[in-house]
Amino acid sequence: MLDLVLLSRLQFGLTTVYHFFFVPLTIGLTVMVALMESIYAKNGNEDYRKMAKFWGKLLLINFAMGVVTGIVQEFQFGMNWSGYSRYVGDIFGAPLAIEALFAFFLESTFLGIWIFGWDKLKPAMHAACMWIVAVASSVSAFWILLANSFMQNPVGYTLNNGRAEMESFMALLTNEHLWYQYPHVITGAWATAGFFVLGISAINLLKGHDKAFFQKSMKIAAVFALIGSLLVAGVGHAQGQHLGDEQPMKMAAAEALWETEDPAPLALVAIIDEEKGENTFEIALPNMLSVMMHNSFEGEVRGIHELQAEMVAEHGEGNYIPPVTVCFWAFRVMVGAGGLMILFALAAMVLNRSGKLANNRLLLKLLGLGIALPYLANTGGWILAEMGRQPWIVYGLQTVYEGVSKSVSAPEVLISLIGFALVYTVLAVVDVYLLAKNGVKDIHDLDVDAHDLDVKGV
Repeated sequence: MLDLVLLSRLQFGLTTVYHFFFVPLTIGLTVMVALMESIYAKNGNEDYRKMAKFWGKLLLINFAMGVVTGIVQEFQFGMNWSGYSRYVGDIFGAPLAIEALFAFFLESTFLGIWIFGWDKLKPAMHAACMWIVAVASSVSAFWILLANSFMQNPVGYTLNNGRAEMESFMALLTNEHLWYQYPHVITGAWATAGFFVLGISAINLLKGHDKAFFQKSMKIAAVFALIGSLLVAGVGHAQGQHLGDEQPMKMAAAEALWETEDPAPLALVAIIDEEKGENTFEIALPNMLSVMMHNSFEGEVRGIHELQAEMVAEHGEGNYIPPVTVCFWAFRVMVGAGGLMILFALAAMVLNRSGKLANNRLLLKLLGLGIALPYLANTGGWILAEMGRQPWIVYGLQTVYEGVSKSVSAPEVLISLIGFALVYTVLAVVDVYLLAKNGVKDIHDLDVDAHDLDVKGV
């Protein structure tokens, strides 16, 4: 028998994960392109003008894909999650409206001016347009994450007639969860853009394309990749400690910690039996989970069983344990990919500064493959963030079952899920084709007119 809740979750998960492929690259790449063009505006070096145009073209492809997939996602709140929309629409709708009416319109308007203003604006003014796009992209992310942070840690509301209504907009703005989550996402976006430029440049160097141009691109990208990777790791550590207090069940699931322990070991790998509520096998580092959560070799970390009992006492009978296996491995994918990102970015920066990177074919190949690392880290992180909150859609207030649209049948959701999967597969193929066509090529003379920035084939 088809499960309506499961299918609705799969559909929203598909659209969300696919949409977020494009979001961090847009946020990070706008900053990099703006920086490249600003260098050109300051010293008149044509190489940086060409860099802004080349990487700007790839930015446009990514931005277009992000817009298409983002629109679909917003429709699902009304279609598949009407219970949720009715319950928190008064709160959730406000930041989404601000994002659409202010940040997104600002972003789109100035991106259009940037595309068609190459020969009409002074270099400094033209670079300023991309800086506005970069700021607007980051502000847009802020409002989206404000809405998500309410789902993770509901604040500033009052319950009235079976609905959560906004009581304090300032409480939403000062939500502690937001100020851990937002810098985590932004620094992750910088790392994503850095690795994207590093990887594309590496592929071009392997093919013998324009050595000087792509070495300069890699010089900027390596700095972005390393700074972004280090910052996202640091912020992520702080966020994990915060979640230990805010959502202890999520962190217990991420570590597959079934029993409360002091000191608590950190499981590197584990075979998890969710039915029995235990790990049948694990390799763990003694005391290291206490170190991670408390910065000390001693410190209690509460386990899943104790937290389940607390949830039952507070909210009534039910299963409040998220999918432990998924959360455990999603966390390790995120951390593992993040660790490799730091190593790759450091190696790229050191070898590029010494002039040895262009001839190191092994590292160039690894950097080409390394484009995937921030996407793995981002996806793993969001899977943990959302699935680790289960069964809640709004933590402690509304369950996923209560939020799903009961008027939509399971077969209807299944049909639309298949449809979305097919459409998104086609879009993925088109996206890779356009990026490969426009990103892996000889530069030659890139002194093109503004109309040449219209991506052919879109």
